[in-house]
Amino acid sequence: MTTPAPTTRTAPGPDGAARTRTARPGTARTKAARTAVVGIAAAAVAATAFAVPAQAAGTAPGTATDTAPRHQETRRAMDAVVASGIPGVVASTRDDRTGTWAATSGVGNRVTGAPRDTRDRFRIASITKTFVATVLLQMEAEGRLSLDDTVDTHLPGVVRGNGHDGRKITVRQLLNHTSGIFDYLADPEYARTYLIGEGFLKHRYDTLPPAFHIRVAMSNPPNFAPGTTSDYSNTNYVLAGLIIEKVAGKSYEHEVRERIIEPLKLRSTSQPGNSVHMPRPSSRAYSTLYEGAPPAAAIHDATEMNGSQGWADGDIISTTGDLNRFFSALMKGRLLPKKQLDAMRTTVPMPRLGIDYGLGIYRHITNCGTQLWSHGGGIVGSLSQVFTTEDGRRQLAYNLNGDWGDNGGSIAEAEFCGRAAKGPAATGKTGRVL
Repeated sequence: MTTPAPTTRTAPGPDGAARTRTARPGTARTKAARTAVVGIAAAAVAATAFAVPAQAAGTAPGTATDTAPRHQETRRAMDAVVASGIPGVVASTRDDRTGTWAATSGVGNRVTGAPRDTRDRFRIASITKTFVATVLLQMEAEGRLSLDDTVDTHLPGVVRGNGHDGRKITVRQLLNHTSGIFDYLADPEYARTYLIGEGFLKHRYDTLPPAFHIRVAMSNPPNFAPGTTSDYSNTNYVLAGLIIEKVAGKSYEHEVRERIIEPLKLRSTSQPGNSVHMPRPSSRAYSTLYEGAPPAAAIHDATEMNGSQGWADGDIISTTGDLNRFFSALMKGRLLPKKQLDAMRTTVPMPRLGIDYGLGIYRHITNCGTQLWSHGGGIVGSLSQVFTTEDGRRQLAYNLNGDWGDNGGSIAEAEFCGRAAKGPAATGKTGRVL
């Protein structure tokens, strides 16, 4: 559900007129709306975190081993994230040579002081997009669709309005964010209603069907003409989920479960549907609801929310271990033929974020020059990221149960470079995780 979609122009309303009543420059509510979408964007591209004095990382039930010397820098980076004010962190690695490793730092419950658990389940938000792209690429390999099909081929008339035209946008352009389709999360009214402060608290249990998110997007003009550039839009993957359903004749959830979750035995991975509850074990998720950072902003328990508010652009619940297993299988060709895997790793530049985005994954270069493939996810109360080497032999996944401040970018630098980042990651961007 992550979006890097802050807008600096006044957002037009459904009739195309400027929505001056809700997007007046300089107003507190407009600034809050922009803060919300920028805050969620902070879960979009792996970024920097600065070293601060560390505290001892806690070992929670379920930790396989946390004493391996090669992970000492990773542990220090996790401690630094907690020392910066994030309640807790869970991280795990998978390595074909050395096996698995997992550790925690900080707390999973600010009230009871209970530590995080290495088995914690959490909302992976936009990492869901990697699952969705994989399913569509499998369907292409089966001859059931082409990446060069237009959106209108499968969803006639759905992408229309204010300059959007599904007859000119391909499935590939949805998956690599070159469609130009407006990101529904960037709509100021949507942000105020469902993300910021009292809006989230009031509407967190609302069921929001895919058609609602598409209507919000279509009430705004496109960001650019299809194929002319690339910019992140959650609406692309709402439409991708609908295409899966149209082609399969079954739900998006069914296809992800049958094609990925069950074959890989991802036993801690699930799709919540309209449920507001988290499966156990899980920690609490905490948010300032995009109203600033503590202590100026209050910290709220944001654990419960309706799963439909993410759907195919960000609804899956998983663990660090399952995410590592998925990304390993993906890179090793267990899920896709070579042609489709090559297509997934064919990137386009995303100028505003300074990254190269493929089909549901993006290229990440560490400060020490290691090339990784990655996706991240941010949702109210949670920030997550998973990284893999191209050969699929080594992975790292982590989750933070707080959505402000440090986003954990130094954890990857520590794991893959043997030291925490002291400055911006090689993407050249700070504060973002996709």
